[in-house]
Amino acid sequence: MAKPAATLTVLALGLALLCAAGPAAAQNCGCQPGYCCSQYGYCGTTAAYCGIGCRGGPCTSGGGSSGGGSSSGGSGVDVASIVTDSFFNSITSQAGSGCEGSNFYTRAAFLNAVGSYSGFAQGSSSDDGIREIAAFFANAAHETGHFCYISEIDKSDIYCASSTQWPCVAGQAYYGRGPLQITWNYNYGPAGQANGFDGLGNPGAVAQDPVIAFKTALWFWMNNVHQVMPQGFGATIRAINGALECNGNNPAEMNDRVALYQQYCQQLGVSPGSNLTC
Repeated sequence: MAKPAATLTVLALGLALLCAAGPAAAQNCGCQPGYCCSQYGYCGTTAAYCGIGCRGGPCTSGGGSSGGGSSSGGSGVDVASIVTDSFFNSITSQAGSGCEGSNFYTRAAFLNAVGSYSGFAQGSSSDDGIREIAAFFANAAHETGHFCYISEIDKSDIYCASSTQWPCVAGQAYYGRGPLQITWNYNYGPAGQANGFDGLGNPGAVAQDPVIAFKTALWFWMNNVHQVMPQGFGATIRAINGALECNGNNPAEMNDRVALYQQYCQQLGVSPGSNLTC
């Protein structure tokens, strides 16, 4: 069982490290040669950066889109047919009726949000698409205690980093919210811009509207996690919280994610693949 209080704090720190390192975290579109500037202002080399909405660099597709990155061009799945009421409720029912998220997170809100991210669960095969769904829900269930928590338990830090492009707004706090507990102003800003809400001026929208909550989680997923799915589930852990969980840093948290992923793969009738740990 995940320990949400510790987990949410860990993710907040993990997102900071993720956004502070590597070419994918360059948010001013001053990308080094050979890298694309995505529609959300991040640098990278995969389809999520060089595909639909690419702003500069060796783009492979022209024109903007709110779809959170292009499809891989492979065989995807009909998400609604995989994320059934039975599957979704089997996860959320473990949170308990007294949880703040019990009447917040719904399958309808998730499917509404997926409509804005057509690249989600579009892999080189239908099994790859199903594995991505299992991976998303495994990480989200771990971070939120099976969708029990909407916001980070410890709200003492406002998570405001110096940023010219995404400046903090006085009186606002950018602690973890939503299925993947998005954190920091430099994530709320572009997530809000991509999904039609004021992420800097009203970060609380992520905890007030379940569709926005899922869209924000999918925005983070498509820009930071989707492209590493072919490397195995362990790569998704590394993309989200690797500095604090991988390489033996917190095997208990990592193993909880893996166990959830294996469970969901079994429920959905697909092999979990290899490279499950990080």
